[in-house]
Amino acid sequence: MEAEDVGADLLLEIRNLRIEANLHSPEGARGGITLVDDVSLTLRRGKVLGIIGESGAGKSTIGLASMGYGRGGVKITGGQVMVNNRDILDGGKAGLRALRGREVCYVAQSAAAAFNPAHRLMDQVVEAALFHSTATRAEAEKRAVGLFKKLGLPEPDTIGRRFPHQVSGGQLQRVMTAMALCSEPDLIVFDEPTTALDVTTQIDVLAAIRDAIHATGVAALYITHDLAVVAQVADEIAVLRNGKLVEHGVTRQIIKAPQEAYTRALVSVHEINHEQKGPHATPILTVDRVTAGYGSGAVKILSNVSLDLRPSQTLAVVGESGSGKSTLARVITGLLPPVAGRIQFDGHELPPRLADRSKEELRQLQMIYQMADVAMNPRQTVATIIGRPLEFYFGIGVKEREQRIAELLETTELGQSLASRYPGELSGGQKQRVCIARALAARPKLIICDEVTSALDPLVANGILKLLLKLQKEEALAYLFITHDLATVKSIADAMLVMYRGEVVRYGPKDQVLRPPFDPYTELLLASVPQTEVGWLDEAIKARRMEGAGN
Repeated sequence: MEAEDVGADLLLEIRNLRIEANLHSPEGARGGITLVDDVSLTLRRGKVLGIIGESGAGKSTIGLASMGYGRGGVKITGGQVMVNNRDILDGGKAGLRALRGREVCYVAQSAAAAFNPAHRLMDQVVEAALFHSTATRAEAEKRAVGLFKKLGLPEPDTIGRRFPHQVSGGQLQRVMTAMALCSEPDLIVFDEPTTALDVTTQIDVLAAIRDAIHATGVAALYITHDLAVVAQVADEIAVLRNGKLVEHGVTRQIIKAPQEAYTRALVSVHEINHEQKGPHATPILTVDRVTAGYGSGAVKILSNVSLDLRPSQTLAVVGESGSGKSTLARVITGLLPPVAGRIQFDGHELPPRLADRSKEELRQLQMIYQMADVAMNPRQTVATIIGRPLEFYFGIGVKEREQRIAELLETTELGQSLASRYPGELSGGQKQRVCIARALAARPKLIICDEVTSALDPLVANGILKLLLKLQKEEALAYLFITHDLATVKSIADAMLVMYRGEVVRYGPKDQVLRPPFDPYTELLLASVPQTEVGWLDEAIKARRMEGAGN
């Protein structure tokens, strides 16, 4: 975009930005690495610039730089970041304090790591507005409730009284979006804001974000790895790779006529050719009429859930946020004992409580969590994190452990050079791959995958899925794959279970579940999968409203 096209509407201008980081080398010394290399971008008021690229490309780093922030040893070493015609890098700490939460707000990728667990949601949502005196407490709370309604949160008048752990991951992500909008900023940096959302909810949130931008004149950087999502909200798209700007253009041009080979690869990611396997073996896992909830079962989350999973098979569990998918995983792993029903694993009944299970039972059933940020100790290196299960389950020596860690890093496409890094020095996708490597280290029979590719760009996600399928074939691994991404389901699943409000509404072989006629919820789910087409969101919203009017 040329400077004369921007004029007085210019809100953000990034000029020749260079960002570097000091990271641990394998020898223990610290060496520099360039994260962002001579990137220039502009953004006008009321417009959305989508930033896409693979994990580690520098997307989030640029987003944070627009607030004058560098995380974990990251430093802005060159260029300018202009917000409202002033260089925020020259404003000092006082200038940045005045900027953050007022002119520029940030919606993080991991909502679970962004909230204080000791404070109620409402107190955190209105905090920036009160700090910057943009509203009274009553005004801020009224504004917050209106945003809760707009973002489709349940019980919008009272949800603010809850604590972060009392809402689902997808709901917490929407609360964080409300928190950013509450102080009415000039610029919002959305860093994967719909990563934790199911596809049905994602439509409403995307529409709400877009409507809020148009209604308030706020500008937005929309950082994502999902090209189909960014196509619905962005006016322009910037493509990054290895810290460099690969291509920048209007959304339709990037989608329909990408100029660079890397952009074309992103646009044309194909589904994995997976041969569906039938139910020919004895189940490795049986969930038999399980009912579970919180507060001694007073708050019921799961109701009479049953399923079978066999060796070398993948069972995909899909459903909207709050449907009970992750709660089912907690029950299977023993983190939440059921109030009724039983779980059988490898021919015997599992003790309901994690504390009562043997070390061998723990080893054979591993879990990869949705939020990689909160699943690892930030003070441990990658090698320590991956090496812990090797030491705990197998008691192997230092040399053998180091060799196995190196193998796992290569297997998960991380590379041995990351062994000495800490979680804070990794991208979101790299963190999730470390969690995958840690689960594989135990050599389990069953892995519960809770949204394991949701933080990864399409190319890397495809690589991880292919890796999981390869390991499944070699080790006869069974996967319980919790996801809201139906493209992933179609790529890797053998069987499919659809959940809605804690109950199973559809279950069976994948080809059978995806064959009409559909129940109303499954039909809605399938119709909500984003397509890489400009204008798809408008058509989806229109179809949903017509269906609602018809009912």
